[in-house]
Amino acid sequence: MNLAALRRFTERTKRDRCELCGADLIAEHEHLVEPLKGKMICACGACAILFDAPAGNRYRRVPRDSEFLTGFQMSDALWDKFEIPIGLAFFLKSTLANKVVAFYPSPAGPVESLLVLDAWQELAATNPVIEAIEPDVEALLINRVKGARQCFRAPIDKCYGLCGLIRMHWRGFSGGTEVWDAVAAFFDELKRTSVVQTHD
Repeated sequence: MNLAALRRFTERTKRDRCELCGADLIAEHEHLVEPLKGKMICACGACAILFDAPAGNRYRRVPRDSEFLTGFQMSDALWDKFEIPIGLAFFLKSTLANKVVAFYPSPAGPVESLLVLDAWQELAATNPVIEAIEPDVEALLINRVKGARQCFRAPIDKCYGLCGLIRMHWRGFSGGTEVWDAVAAFFDELKRTSVVQTHD
């Protein structure tokens, strides 16, 4: 998904109708990704289920479940190699870009970070679970804010939702207490609702 599309997604506050069939949507509705255009759309459950099998489909269904990776290994030194200015990032295998892309949230929305290839290869070699992350619809989401050391295999809409949350609550130069409380609450809820798996 390109940067402009990411920003459009995080700016959405409500979608009333399925973008495929026009049916009314509940607040916690599903999403589909169109990989070759880097586009995400809102969908009702009936339409979303049609795209469970990615082969030959124009759209791919974004998974509903996240996974808390308790055995994930990432040293502070390796994290520093990515040169990401805040302690949050998500890494996405993009069909459109034909590579892994990294983003971090900012007051202006998601920002693409130049991925340090050697650092990514080292991270992937240490953590084989990365290979199981589904292109376009899932991401590796890393939280290192205020001493946290959390890693998730997360649906991509959750990652964009985090970007929107930060954009909504950010105040001043450092963000203010409100935004970091909101980030902590986001990850508390994500961990609470995640499947917990240890990958050796």
